[in-house]
Amino acid sequence: MLGHGAGGGVETPDLAGAAEAAGSMGFTVALVEQPYRVAGRRSPAPARQLDAAWTSVVLQLGEGPLGGLPILTGGRSSGARVACRTAADTASVAVLCLAFPLHPPGHPEKSRLSELDAVRVLTLVVQGEIDSFGTPPAGPQRTVSRIPGTHSLKSSAAVAAAVSPWLTIVTARYFRPQSLL
Repeated sequence: MLGHGAGGGVETPDLAGAAEAAGSMGFTVALVEQPYRVAGRRSPAPARQLDAAWTSVVLQLGEGPLGGLPILTGGRSSGARVACRTAADTASVAVLCLAFPLHPPGHPEKSRLSELDAVRVLTLVVQGEIDSFGTPPAGPQRTVSRIPGTHSLKSSAAVAAAVSPWLTIVTARYFRPQSLL
């Protein structure tokens, strides 16, 4: 399940690249649009509302059409933050962060690293090499992949190339292949 950033919907190139990589490996991909976007508003709701809406969707899909399957969550920018903050509540087995906004541009003292550090499952952060929102460090469960570009990550192919090897690791750890009879 992947969520969008504050300034756009689910049609961004980086989400398309991640969805393509996941789909080519047999994952079912759900691109989730936050209620404020569905209602036609441009400004995101407060974090607690974003988190509540996201958690509701993840849990409903997990109890319904995706019942019994391990759930991997993620998103781009603001959507990555939501996925990190809700990873435990949604029982996510892994988190994919595209263009995680480590801090507001020019304000490294307002770090959001604690949101990433709170995630206790495998995490991949795909970050543009010249992202004005900063680049988080790697961690015990966190891999950081830097690709050409800025915060907008306009190359779906570069995102797919960064995501695919990590998904192979996630697959080996959490998804058992179906036996052929």
